[in-house]
Amino acid sequence: MSGRAARAPGAKEGARARAARGPKARAFDAPGARDLALRAPDARDEVAFVAAARRSGALHRPFVHAPSTPDAFRAWLLRAREPGRACHVLVDRRTRALVGVVNLNEIAHGALQSACLGYYAFAPFEGRGLLRAGVALAVARAFGALGLHRVEANIQPANARSIALVRALGFRCEGLSPRYLKVGGRWRDHERWALLREEWRAAPPRRA
Repeated sequence: MSGRAARAPGAKEGARARAARGPKARAFDAPGARDLALRAPDARDEVAFVAAARRSGALHRPFVHAPSTPDAFRAWLLRAREPGRACHVLVDRRTRALVGVVNLNEIAHGALQSACLGYYAFAPFEGRGLLRAGVALAVARAFGALGLHRVEANIQPANARSIALVRALGFRCEGLSPRYLKVGGRWRDHERWALLREEWRAAPPRRA
């Protein structure tokens, strides 16, 4: 039997095994994804963060307005430390590069046990599956260390890449909220995508 023939069945089994693992495991299949970590931002990130936000302006608009000046970064850092928030920079542990931002906002305990998710990648790290891995880390923290039951992401309908990201992680669309959030000075419609803790534990694979 040729070497090529011997590998073929294993390749098919590998594809089936990857699908069976579900979205929370497959989130880390992208090259470099397992080298990522979430950590709290601090003042030492200012120069690198502002530079990353500035080079990412075309990537982010019109959906995200990341802090792109020192004053804006410092104001964001103060907000990031407010109660009810768990804000993170996504970093490559090998190079220490800032890959993106993943936030858990409006954290509520008690009967609600929920949070709202926000995220964006910095150029040139978009489109590689790295942000999806970072969001998966934040969701795991929400359902693990923070003890939450529900994570919600509110996404503008035209933001196809962001919708694809949460779909790939098992989020489901609950509906449309007209004029829900003010972004770039205008009230904009948002789709509500949500994931429950029990769905995260047993979510079936979804096509992005």
